[in-house]
Amino acid sequence: MFFKQQGRMMNEADFIQALRRLATHPAARGLEDDCAVLPLGAETLVLTHDMLVEGTHLDPGQSLADAAWKLVATNLSDLAAKGAQPLGLLVGHMLGDGDDAFIAGLAEALAHYDVPLLGGDTVRAPAMAPRTFGLTALGRATHTPVPSRAGARPGDTVWLTGPVGAAMLGLEALRSGTGDATAYLRPAALLAEGRALAPCVTAMMDVSDGLLLDASRMASASMATFAIESTAVPIATDESRRAEALRWGDDYQLLFTLPAGAEPPLPAHRIGDVRTRGSAPLLLDGAPPAAGSRLGYEH
Repeated sequence: MFFKQQGRMMNEADFIQALRRLATHPAARGLEDDCAVLPLGAETLVLTHDMLVEGTHLDPGQSLADAAWKLVATNLSDLAAKGAQPLGLLVGHMLGDGDDAFIAGLAEALAHYDVPLLGGDTVRAPAMAPRTFGLTALGRATHTPVPSRAGARPGDTVWLTGPVGAAMLGLEALRSGTGDATAYLRPAALLAEGRALAPCVTAMMDVSDGLLLDASRMASASMATFAIESTAVPIATDESRRAEALRWGDDYQLLFTLPAGAEPPLPAHRIGDVRTRGSAPLLLDGAPPAAGSRLGYEH
């Protein structure tokens, strides 16, 4: 995805780097995290915003009821990775065909997660323009310090709450018209798991863009190297597709690190360990991924 600014095209990484020069408030965490974390009196607010675009995050013809659900779940997943309790949502909606389905799916998601809709905005664009949907989620930290991507230290262990690859299979089911597409259409935000883990972890994030890419991002934020054993990672598909599953996104499992010797307070899978930063932020089965190889989804 590209952005035009003062006549120059910027890719996503360049654009975010430019934003970092503006996001100087401590709550922004240098734009190195999934959420803003804002102390407010005796409480700490956790805020996040995510968007879905037709043709990029949503397949053509996909029900807007499912789009609304996914919009809610993906934002709440960011709160889950901070151990936050949702307080409410603000929705940004581009009007068009299927608005009634969007409202129905939004109502289902609000009821499922027991979170209130607080407001938002609506717009209308030319009929042929891809539709864009945005959502801001506001939460209250249940533990401080609020977990970040940046706390992992050498000697820690690396864990994952559940299998990856389910969303990949779900999209294939959606496009083929056979099988169960639920994992792709209506992912789950692991809010209770995040709250349970928040007091224990040294770092945590949700897996949205692919396990290997997100592990590399967490390692970079922590100025460490994550050594991942591929066969230790639980996958939702058969062994022949393990490499794909490790790189596919949209699973929203929680990736976290624990101090050496600590055990998680819930069922989880140890997939590696944290080492002193070497030449690469990620080792897969003892070696850095090949230069230029795809680790996950990038705009």
